[in-house]
Amino acid sequence: MIVIGCFLVTICTRAVTRCISIFFVEFQTYFAQDYARTAWIHSIVDCATMLCAPLGSFISNHVSCQVGIMLGGLLASSGLILSSFATSLEHLYLSLGVLTGLGFALSYSPAIAMVGNYFNKRKALAYGIAMSGSGIGTFILAPVVQLLIEQFSWRGALLILGGFVLNLCVCGALMRPIALKTDHQNMPEFAEQEFDPVVQEQDLKPWSACSPLIKVWSHKCLCQCSWREYNFLLMPDFVVLAVSVLFMAYGCSPLFVYLVPYALRAGVSHQQAAFLMSILGVIDIVGNITFGWLTDRRCLKKYRHVCYLFAVGMDGLCCLFLPVLQSFPLLVPFSFTFGYFDGAYVTLIPVVTADVVGTASLSSALGVVYFLHAIPYLISPPVAGWLVDTTGSYTAPFLLCGFSMIFSSTLLCCARLAKKVRRTPLRPTGSVSDAKQQIWANGAIAYSVTGELKQKDVEMLASETNSYSKR
Repeated sequence: MIVIGCFLVTICTRAVTRCISIFFVEFQTYFAQDYARTAWIHSIVDCATMLCAPLGSFISNHVSCQVGIMLGGLLASSGLILSSFATSLEHLYLSLGVLTGLGFALSYSPAIAMVGNYFNKRKALAYGIAMSGSGIGTFILAPVVQLLIEQFSWRGALLILGGFVLNLCVCGALMRPIALKTDHQNMPEFAEQEFDPVVQEQDLKPWSACSPLIKVWSHKCLCQCSWREYNFLLMPDFVVLAVSVLFMAYGCSPLFVYLVPYALRAGVSHQQAAFLMSILGVIDIVGNITFGWLTDRRCLKKYRHVCYLFAVGMDGLCCLFLPVLQSFPLLVPFSFTFGYFDGAYVTLIPVVTADVVGTASLSSALGVVYFLHAIPYLISPPVAGWLVDTTGSYTAPFLLCGFSMIFSSTLLCCARLAKKVRRTPLRPTGSVSDAKQQIWANGAIAYSVTGELKQKDVEMLASETNSYSKR
């Protein structure tokens, strides 16, 4: 039931967010605005969902996961319903952008966390099923939303979507709290040694929490936990990964906003344009499952990083070729290719992050990685819209997206090659016969290439090695 609930939450949040791009042409025509101003709607929804995700986790941890998801469902539904009465784009910025995005954030992150709480042995499979709701929901909702727009106008379609998103309250009711015995295991050792058990038995007054003992213990605990959770921020490899994620997120976001308007300008019908989004959604699922299964094989397990770079680079190449695709038969293969590799690299993001920071800091690192998506999601669609308004075509924004994703892949590739070269030991410049070995007590071997080691260096290294062995 937890997996089913999270699956439905993913449909009601991520799939509905993707389908908002179908309203793009309707909003632009009705309010008579340019591409840049209209694109802010989708940007604010995505940005609010990413930026407010920590707030959803906070409510879930300190109140209840059920309360967080239900509250998010009410806010998101209210935002969609209020949007059906919008009289300006500014109204949509607040209702459809901020309010709906906040509701999605409160629902999405607690639901994802609940799957991790309930599953241990088959956590990856549970997450795979739950996260597939994004692709399946896009495949189903895209043509349905287009049909609702044709039958009831964009106002009626938003009103119906508002009622549909209320199902988040039902999903929240499925999230039964579970008691985990991990608090004592996660407590730092020094806290167990320094915390006075007598304090637990006393009838503490309200102001006793400010006693020196509690203040020192809390300060040390907070500092140590914070350092352990976020020390990866100083790692050069993670900094490179974070920068590459910024460019990758910038490149992938505008396509989901402008694919339907671009197809309509190319002469594709409304139903066919919505069908392109459906293809993206269903092939995204195929990419998630097949690429995840392939990279788990023994022959490719060591090359997951390379597979991630390949998937991001292929999506970038797809964006570069998109401006020359001017008909529905040509856009269908594009949707297949882009959707497949989009699902592929989305699956590998946690794997690559774990390779960089390790499994101990994976949860915190993933939070930072997904948080970094917010800024590109906010600025990339309006920038692409400004380019369309300025140039009168979609060539410039699609080329910018393609080069951005290719740069993201190239940056990680160069960093990986540099790290590999740095780890490669230097070969001796002299002949092999001249090399002499010094074997220390701990089994380490020191090579002398140009001649004998200096006696002073030998004595210093030997003393340090013996001292370390005794300790």
